[in-house]
Amino acid sequence: MVTVVRPSRRESRETAVLQVLACATVGLAPVEGYLTAVQSQLGKVAPALLTVVWLAVRVRRRQLPRPTPLHAVLALLAVVLAATAAVHAAGEFTAEYTVRWLPFLVVTAALADVASREVPISRLLLAAAAGATVAGAGALYSLVAEGEARASGPQPDPNDLAYFLVAAVPLLAAVHRRGRGPVLTAAGIVLVAGATATFSRGGALGLGAAVGWLLLRRVLPWRVVAAGAAAVAALGLGALLFAGPQLDRALQEKSYIAASNVDTRELRWQAAARMLTAHPLLGVGPGSFREHYAAESHDAEVDEQTPVAHNMYLEVAAELGLPGFALFAGVAGVAAVASERTIRFAGAGPARTEAVAIQAALLAVLVTSTFLSEQYYLPLWSLAALAVAAEARVRREGEGSADAGAARHQ
Repeated sequence: MVTVVRPSRRESRETAVLQVLACATVGLAPVEGYLTAVQSQLGKVAPALLTVVWLAVRVRRRQLPRPTPLHAVLALLAVVLAATAAVHAAGEFTAEYTVRWLPFLVVTAALADVASREVPISRLLLAAAAGATVAGAGALYSLVAEGEARASGPQPDPNDLAYFLVAAVPLLAAVHRRGRGPVLTAAGIVLVAGATATFSRGGALGLGAAVGWLLLRRVLPWRVVAAGAAAVAALGLGALLFAGPQLDRALQEKSYIAASNVDTRELRWQAAARMLTAHPLLGVGPGSFREHYAAESHDAEVDEQTPVAHNMYLEVAAELGLPGFALFAGVAGVAAVASERTIRFAGAGPARTEAVAIQAALLAVLVTSTFLSEQYYLPLWSLAALAVAAEARVRREGEGSADAGAARHQ
C-alpha cells in the first residue's frame, strides 16, 4: 500500500504564497517599466519577496533545495563574479553591475526549486505569457495612441521590448487548454504584432527561430502559423491604410538607425574582443565594458562614451573573462540538456509540450541576444530555471509510478 501524506494547512498556505510570488515574478518582469514609473524599486518587490519566503519555508520545513547542475553552475558563476568584482573594485560601474547580477543568480535558484516542488510549470508559463501580452498591448498603444515611431510600451528601448515578446510567443503553445483557443490566438496576435511594431531585426530573427523550432518538433501546426501570419498581415494593412504617413516615418527612421547600428555594433564588438584578449581570466569587471569602451575604441563614438556592447556573449566575456563566460553559457547549456531529457522521459504528454516550448523560447532569447545585451533581463534566467524544474518533476513522477507499480505487484 502506498501512503499519501497530506500537507498541513500551514504548508498549504505557504505553497499558495510561493505560487503567487513565483507567478508574479515572471509575470511582472515584462511590464517592469510600468512599475518603475510608479516607484523606482517596485519592480523588484516580487522577486525579493519570493527569495525571502522561499528561504523561510525551506528553513521552517528543514528542506534543502534539490540540487541540480544549474545550482552548481550558478554557485560557481557567483564565485567568479565576486572574484572579478573584487579585482576591479575601483571600476566606475563595478559595484552597480555586481548588484544587478546577484539577484538574477538567487532568483534563478529559487525559481528552479519552487517550480520543481510547489509551483506547477504550466502556471509559470501562463504567467510569463500573460505579462508579455500586457506588454505587447502596451507596445501597440504606444504606437497608435502616443504616436511613437517604434513601439516601446513598458520598456525604454524597443529592442528590449521585442526580446520579451518573442520569448513569450512559444509559451502559448504550452498553455493551450480546451476553451482557451480564442484567448490564446488573440494573445499570440498581440505578441507578434507588438514585436513587429518595435521594428527590431534581432527580435524578428528570434521569433523566426522559435517558430521554426516549434514546427520542427511538431508542437505548432502549420495552419496556426498561417492563420497568425494572415492576422498580423491584416493588421499591417490596416495600419498602412489608416496610419500610412506615421508608418512611413517609422520605416524611414528605422532605416537610418539600422544603417548606423551596423557600424556602431561592429565597433563595440571589436572593442569587447580586445578587452577579452587583454583580460582573459577575469575580464574588465562587471559593467566595465561601458567604462573601457571609449579608450578601447579610440573615441570612435564621440556622442556615446559608455554604451553597452549590443551582444550579450561578447559583453559577458569581456566583463567576466573566459571562466565567467563559460559558466554563463553553462546556464543555457544545462537548460538545453534538461529540457531534452524531459522530452525523452515525458513521452507525448503535456510535459513534452512544455519542454519544447521552453526550448523554443530559450532559442528566441539566445538568437535575439546576439544583437542585444540582455543578461540583465529575466527571460534567460527564468527559462533555465523552468527547464531544470520540468526535468526534476518528470523524473520524480516516473519514480513514483515505478514505486506504485512495484507496490501493486507485491
